[in-house]
Amino acid sequence: MFTVSVFQLAPSLPLQEDFVYHWKAITHYYIETSDDKAPVTDTNIPSHLEQMLDILTQEEGERESGETGPCMEYLLHHKILETLYTLGKADCPPGMKQQVLTFYTKLLAHIRQPLLPHINVHRPVQKLVRLCGEVLAAPTENEEIQFLCIVCAKLKQDPYLVNFFLEVSCCNAKKENKFIHKYSSVYITRKNNCINLSSCQDGRIVVKACEGLMLLVSLPEPAAAKCLTENTELCELLTDRLVSFYKALPQSIDPLDIETVESVNWGLDVYNLKEDAAVFTGKRALISFLSWLDYCDQLIKEAQKSAAAVMAKAVRERFFVSVMEPQLMQTSEVGILTSTALLNRIIRQVTSEALTQEMVYFLLGEEREPETSATIAQNPLRHRLIEHCDHLSDEISIMTLRLFEQLIQKPNQHILHSLVLRSLEERNYLENKPQEEREPLENGQPHDAVDLEEDPLFGDDVSPESRLSGSDWLSSSSPPQSPDHSKSDGKTEVHKIVNSFLCLVPDEAKSSYQVEGTGYDTYLRDAHRQFRDYCGVCQRWDWRGSPKPFEKCNLDMPFFEGHFLKVLFDRMGRILDQPYDVNLQVTAVLSKLSLLPHPHLHEYLLDPYINLAPGCRSLFSVIVRVVGDLMLRIQRIPDFTPKLLLVRKRLLGLEPEGITIDHMTLLEGVIVLEEFCKELAAIAFVKYHAASSSSP
Repeated sequence: MFTVSVFQLAPSLPLQEDFVYHWKAITHYYIETSDDKAPVTDTNIPSHLEQMLDILTQEEGERESGETGPCMEYLLHHKILETLYTLGKADCPPGMKQQVLTFYTKLLAHIRQPLLPHINVHRPVQKLVRLCGEVLAAPTENEEIQFLCIVCAKLKQDPYLVNFFLEVSCCNAKKENKFIHKYSSVYITRKNNCINLSSCQDGRIVVKACEGLMLLVSLPEPAAAKCLTENTELCELLTDRLVSFYKALPQSIDPLDIETVESVNWGLDVYNLKEDAAVFTGKRALISFLSWLDYCDQLIKEAQKSAAAVMAKAVRERFFVSVMEPQLMQTSEVGILTSTALLNRIIRQVTSEALTQEMVYFLLGEEREPETSATIAQNPLRHRLIEHCDHLSDEISIMTLRLFEQLIQKPNQHILHSLVLRSLEERNYLENKPQEEREPLENGQPHDAVDLEEDPLFGDDVSPESRLSGSDWLSSSSPPQSPDHSKSDGKTEVHKIVNSFLCLVPDEAKSSYQVEGTGYDTYLRDAHRQFRDYCGVCQRWDWRGSPKPFEKCNLDMPFFEGHFLKVLFDRMGRILDQPYDVNLQVTAVLSKLSLLPHPHLHEYLLDPYINLAPGCRSLFSVIVRVVGDLMLRIQRIPDFTPKLLLVRKRLLGLEPEGITIDHMTLLEGVIVLEEFCKELAAIAFVKYHAASSSSP
């Protein structure tokens, strides 16, 4: 409602006369007043400016939408905003800059009709932008941020308006976005200097600045994106700050602390230094780094596509390559462990597509052709990280395996192509012989076959909503057929595959059936959920259909399983001689790969009946060799089965720790092996069920 001021001549005057009265009252102050040292708050100027805003708002409310009233016409024609800019720049009387910023902000926020297209609006707005950030920690800091944010919001509403802020320099005809440059500089300067984020008021300023800059980078205008990335220091300032936060971290942090520190959000970064230090040394520095990383990631996610690509590339070059790579390539085990744990946390946290892509290229390279044993060291960092999966330090091995487990779950196709798929493209792991020259296969059902079709989780009563979609990469009746497969019934085929895994471990080496709650059904439920999630991620990657036709494969090319699978298979082959935690992590990575809905991965990792080419190995063949070694070693261990059961109960917390048991590593390895075979069987069955339920 229009508020009557004591400074009005009369409440019944037309709005225009009233508006002119208040404006002239302001100009008369400068003509009549000799004391320019008194603060503006001791004058009537703030009240007159407020009355002018009220009149403009009332006038617009009384008119039809889009119609410009006489008061607004007066403001535009008499260049009132230009005059106010001049007064604000001079800050006369003291505090006038703050009043002008507030007037501009409220005018742009309250008036619905578009004002920025008017030259007598966008020109003074542009000039006022230049005033912002000239003084660090200025008393007008809050008003500057509020003003810049409302301009950002207006540009977001009508992106074409950004063209009014793209100036052409007569000297070099090079476009320079003054607004973007100034805004980003103001924002980054605030973050770099002395703002105490625990202070409520200043914290709000920083968050407001973050939000405004995010609006700015999201403008769809290509010219704005180009100016943002080519004519401002935004990329440098963002990455320099990321580097400084990273370098502020302690040289050694417990990987568990890095993994379990609470999730961060750049807009909710509140803390207590004393409490953080009591939890673990370096917690505050870690949260600050992760918070800034989160902001960079969200900024790139919201940014216009070309701007996002440039910013992401800057993070890759100026942070990942320059700072993180030397940390990951060092020889100090403590340093390797800390940097790998930090990288794992970064991988987990980054979600923007552009930054994820650049991070993946940094880690794995951009090569797409099949690997050979001679080219595995072509990318030194990739080679080193994969080698760390088989490091002498079990801690480093486990942490690096966790890193790759996290990596292969990212929604990025190049990760899987680089690590595994490019080595399987030609299916040259299969023997290149005519069918009639091959040895016949014994495909009889094992004696303890389980009728999985009777399992309640996957019976006929499964509701349509719970069935998996996007799984027609399998044939409608059975898992993918290899050249040596007989064309058998799909149900029979999946029983053979499932029971091949279930019966790999001999009865005397099984212990799960003697402990309640360790049944096969748990793996079925987990596999069902995880496979559904993977199908959702991979659906847009064109992985559908059967494997590449055998006759189109280049089977004469020597097969190399790839560096990553080689290391995983090597570790799997030593499962009976490795620590329990290492075995859990190796099998976790292999099970994640087995869940992926790609026909070649399915064939290579989950089909026991493929006819391997000479010298080639598959996951099943690796496990068969382990079982063969196990059969020989069981005979040399007295009371093997009771000891195995006791170890299982201890691992489950069902038995207290007691006397030391001989061959503990082997016994734990046997337990992991049995569970892993059950897990692979469940994955194979879930994939079969998904394919059959999605068929017409």
